[in-house]
Amino acid sequence: MRRAVAFLLIAVAACGSSVAGQAGENFAQPAFRGQDKQWVPTVSPPPTTDVLPTGSGGYPSVVEGRPLVFPQDSGAHPDYRTEWWYVTGWLTDAEGAERGFQVTFFRVRTLIGEDNPSRFAPRQLIVAHAAIADPATGRLLHAERAERALDPLAGAAVGRTHAWIGDWVLEWRDGRYTTRIADDGFGFELDFTPEGPPMLNGRAGFSQKAPDPINASYYYSRPQLAVTGRLRIGARHHEVTGRAWLDHEWSSEILPDGARGWDWVGINLHDGGALMAFQMRDEAGAAMWSAGTYRAGRGEPQILDPEAVRFTPLRRWRSPRTGAEYPVQWQLDIDGRRLTLEPLFDDQELDSRRSTGAVYWEGAVRLLEGGREIGRGYLEMTGYTERLRM
Repeated sequence: MRRAVAFLLIAVAACGSSVAGQAGENFAQPAFRGQDKQWVPTVSPPPTTDVLPTGSGGYPSVVEGRPLVFPQDSGAHPDYRTEWWYVTGWLTDAEGAERGFQVTFFRVRTLIGEDNPSRFAPRQLIVAHAAIADPATGRLLHAERAERALDPLAGAAVGRTHAWIGDWVLEWRDGRYTTRIADDGFGFELDFTPEGPPMLNGRAGFSQKAPDPINASYYYSRPQLAVTGRLRIGARHHEVTGRAWLDHEWSSEILPDGARGWDWVGINLHDGGALMAFQMRDEAGAAMWSAGTYRAGRGEPQILDPEAVRFTPLRRWRSPRTGAEYPVQWQLDIDGRRLTLEPLFDDQELDSRRSTGAVYWEGAVRLLEGGREIGRGYLEMTGYTERLRM
């Protein structure tokens, strides 16, 4: 579940500022194979006239029992308040150096100017974050952009994964996902090829975030993405391979009353399986809700109920820039198994105050069991500087 988009985004939308794909034969639904050919370009359209269950604030509610349908649900859902496509993973270059990466595209419905016929009205906002976790630098390299949705400058397509701001892009094409990111300090062009169908989180894609099911999202993951491509750090270019994880989630109301933030992890297991787990924390730092999904090898995903997921901090790190203290090492108890999360390095704090107003920790981690590494992925921790507003 992603992620740290505070609703300072709406203020950005008002001023319109800019700041500096799975293999076809493995899709569960044959319609997904022709996704690229079936797509009709539709850029962040006005909200649909279809009847949707209405929640608070004029946004539709997330309700259990609404099936996820592909390829339609791989694209944008502009009626809902927030949405994100989030890719994280580990990369290895030809010299054996290992780094983490993440790229995220957010879509936000602002409720601003929806009765304004001008195509410049900031009805939808697109935000993008990208980062490289390089142990050689000892901290994240990161960049961000934000624009109102306006074809051809920025948008998010309906019916197909395709989100972009200028030359930054994440899209499904020719049986795989691809992303292109370019900034002064780093850049990458990566392809992600899935090895299986989407993994639905929660109850058939309905992911509850609190005891009250009004706090929920529609949520699926694409674990075990095979990565190939090119990475640039400064003036140096590297051919890279690796493993990645894609999340796609949309909602109108995630954070329950009394919640300060969350801790989330997505891990590609070395046996070919996958683990997603999260907890919502209250103002005192205690867990108020937790859940997850576990898939052993190529088996069927298993729902992890709140009592089957427990996060326990082991070691903390204090940011020299923000003063925030993050638990960078965790004990993770999953359905009777005791696991440990260890970071690639400690300083993986991401400061996105120029675009979303949020500061959070998001970085590459290893998953250990009995001292043996059993997987790699990403950990995200929010709400350690101030409460997120979602």
